[in-house]
Amino acid sequence: MNGFNKYYQKDRQTRLDILVQQKKLTQAEVDSLIDPKLDLTLGDTMIENFITQYQIPEGLALNYVIDGKEYLIPMVTEEPSVIAAASHGAAIVKRSGGFTSELKERLMIGQIVIEQVKDATKLAQELEQKQAKLLQLANEAHPSIVCRGGGAREIKVRILAPDLISLDLLVDVKEAMGANMLNTMLEACASYLRTELDTEILLSILSNYATRCLVKVTCEIPVSELTKGELAGEKIAQKIATASRLAQLDPYRATTHNKGIMNGIDAVVIASGNDWRAIEAGAHAYATRNGSYQGLSTWQVKGDKLIGELELPLPLGSVGGSVSIVPLVKLNHRLLELQDAKELEKIVAAVGLGQNLAALYALVTDGIQKGHMKLQLKSLAVAVGASPSEVSAVVAGLLAKKARDSATAKQILEEIRGNDHEQK
Repeated sequence: MNGFNKYYQKDRQTRLDILVQQKKLTQAEVDSLIDPKLDLTLGDTMIENFITQYQIPEGLALNYVIDGKEYLIPMVTEEPSVIAAASHGAAIVKRSGGFTSELKERLMIGQIVIEQVKDATKLAQELEQKQAKLLQLANEAHPSIVCRGGGAREIKVRILAPDLISLDLLVDVKEAMGANMLNTMLEACASYLRTELDTEILLSILSNYATRCLVKVTCEIPVSELTKGELAGEKIAQKIATASRLAQLDPYRATTHNKGIMNGIDAVVIASGNDWRAIEAGAHAYATRNGSYQGLSTWQVKGDKLIGELELPLPLGSVGGSVSIVPLVKLNHRLLELQDAKELEKIVAAVGLGQNLAALYALVTDGIQKGHMKLQLKSLAVAVGASPSEVSAVVAGLLAKKARDSATAKQILEEIRGNDHEQK
């Protein structure tokens, strides 16, 4: 692939030309990547070897009332029924007063890992004695955060193995997610430890396991609000509670249970301009905190109410990174009427719990497929070439035939077009 030598140094048009020259894409395919509306500067600023923008749909989740305030919540996802389910779950909770949130603190954690330790207990004691100095050095490395009321707050020392120690730095990063800030502080402290204590530093880096940035959301739903057709609300509530218990006992179920929660969380995190991969990693780590992988949410029946709770680490930022440079992210923050990062964390957690309620409700009543079906059939109709005016007819035909395969969809589309031609 000689044509790709120093690809990163070439401008975007040259990169596209190389794809044609190397027969990776046709000229027509490359032309499809060219959109005059693209902000080329933004793409080249954000990533390497930029060629085009990849689009994922954005929609709005409705009905979310959190701590008495109602929200319109932008969600970015390619999966059908996620936004509909999130809105449905929120509507059930809204009728019962909405979600309540709790956020005790917002500290990010970074690690300086020392290797080749000869006496771990002795070194741990020395590190504890240096706490005041290390906090001072950390704050001197990033004085602007101190001016904004944040900064390094605590030092924790953990012996990981006889030869490995982690020195954890806890920092109030205010409105930022704080990765770059924390890494700068860590490197300053690591440099001091190398010279002062003659230690061998393995690495210095932020941890995405933000156990000092936990958000909890809860809701209480009268079981009568859950009644569906001939299914009594009491029975549905009990089934939801049992499904929740199953996710605490069985990691096979817990994985899918949590995937549903993250359907909602990831979609809002992406729309807000934050790092959804960091949030995913931290959430799944938190799901193992009791020694096995468990569901992040719990649902219990107490008296005549179904009570839901979701707690997880959500180190989100309202400034910095793509938050500050992507126009759509700024617009999404306006839609949210966002005040600060803490409010964003509460919103994201509430969407996760609302999404979870909708999924469990569907599972224990109609089954998960019924809610997905129409949207999946619409996607199938588009995939076989149906125009916007033809989609509804193709979906209706597939439902009538109880089919969901592309061959049947194509046949129905041909029949529709044949009938239209005859009428003309």
